[in-house]
Amino acid sequence: MIVAIESASSDPSLALAASDGVAFATDGWAGEGRQASDLLPRLLVLLARSGRELGEATALAVGVGPGSFTGLRVSMSLAKGIALALRVPVVGVPSLAAWLEAEPRAAAAIARAGAQDAYLLLRGETEPRIVAASDLAGLVEGSLVVAPSELATAFGLGAAIAPHEAAAAVARMGAQRLAAEPRGDDLAGLEPWYLRPPRGVAAQETVRQWP
Repeated sequence: MIVAIESASSDPSLALAASDGVAFATDGWAGEGRQASDLLPRLLVLLARSGRELGEATALAVGVGPGSFTGLRVSMSLAKGIALALRVPVVGVPSLAAWLEAEPRAAAAIARAGAQDAYLLLRGETEPRIVAASDLAGLVEGSLVVAPSELATAFGLGAAIAPHEAAAAVARMGAQRLAAEPRGDDLAGLEPWYLRPPRGVAAQETVRQWP
C-alpha cells in the first residue's frame, strides 16, 4: 500500500493506493489555516475507514511543492517519519504537476507564492514560474485552472478547481518512480522544492531545484 500526501496548499489531500498507484481511498479538504495539523489525524481516519493499518504501508509518496512552506515542511516530516519508522521507501513528486495530472481538463496549476505572487505551471511546461497575481488572468486567459480555494478567491480566478484529488495523482506518479527506483529517494536529501527562499532565510542560500 502506498500512502500519498499532498500539502502544498491550503487545500491538502491524502490517498491510499495499491502498489501500481491506483488509489482505493482518498480525502481532500479546505484546510482554512489548519491543513498542516490535520494531516495525521485525517490519515488515521482514512486508514480506519478503509479497514487498513499504517503498518501495511510499503511506500510513501509526497508532494514536494512549490507551495506553502509550512504545509510542505509538515507533510515532508510526516512522510519521512513514517518511512523511517516502517523502513519503507519514500519518493517526492512535484506538486503542481500532480495537480494537473489529477485534473486533465485544467490548463494550469496555480499555488500561492506570497501575498501578491503565485507559482504557475502551464500544461505542457516542465518548470513552474513565479508570477504576479495581476498577471495571472492574462497568462491563463480565462481557462480552467487548478488552484486552492482561498487563492482562487483572493486572486479573482473564476474557473478554478481545488486540488482535492491531487494525492491520488501523487500516488500514481510515485508508483511510476518506485517502479524505476525501488529504493526511492534518499531520506536525508529529500526536501521541499522551493523556487524562492522562505521569509527570514538569506537570499544567498541555495534554493533546491527539481529533480
